[in-house]
Amino acid sequence: MDEANHSVVSEFVFLGLSNSWATQIFLFFFSCVFYVATLMGNLLIVLAVTSDPHLQSPMYFLLANLSIIDLIFCSSTAPKMIYDIFRKHKTISFGGCVVQIFFIHAVGGTEMVLLIAMAFDRYVAICKPLHYLTIMSPWRG
Repeated sequence: MDEANHSVVSEFVFLGLSNSWATQIFLFFFSCVFYVATLMGNLLIVLAVTSDPHLQSPMYFLLANLSIIDLIFCSSTAPKMIYDIFRKHKTISFGGCVVQIFFIHAVGGTEMVLLIAMAFDRYVAICKPLHYLTIMSPWRG
C-alpha cells in the first residue's frame, strides 16, 4: 500500500482548441480582432489622458492606470492562445502555466485596488464636493 504515484506534470494540453481548419481560422481572426481592439482601445485612452492637459484630474489618472492594467491583463494569456491555435501540439509547460496564473492573479489584485481608489475618488467627489480638490490633491501626504 506504500506505492504512491510519483509522476510529475510537465505540460498541459489545450483540448478546447479545435482541430478543424475552418474553426481554427475563425478562432484566430476572432481572437486577433478582439485582442487588437483591446490593445488599441486601451492605448488610445492612455494617450488621450497623458497628452491632453485638461484631463489631469485624479479620475483620469486612475482611468489611464486602469487601461495600463488592462493592457497587461489581456497580454498575459491572449498571445499564447493565438500562437497555439495553428500549432499541432497545443501545449503549455507547467512553469508557463504557473507564470500565467501568477500574472493573472497579481494584475487582477492590482486592478481591484485601483477600482477601490476610483470608488473612493467618486465618493469624495459626491459626498464632499467642496473638499474634493483638497482631499484628492497630489501634494497631500
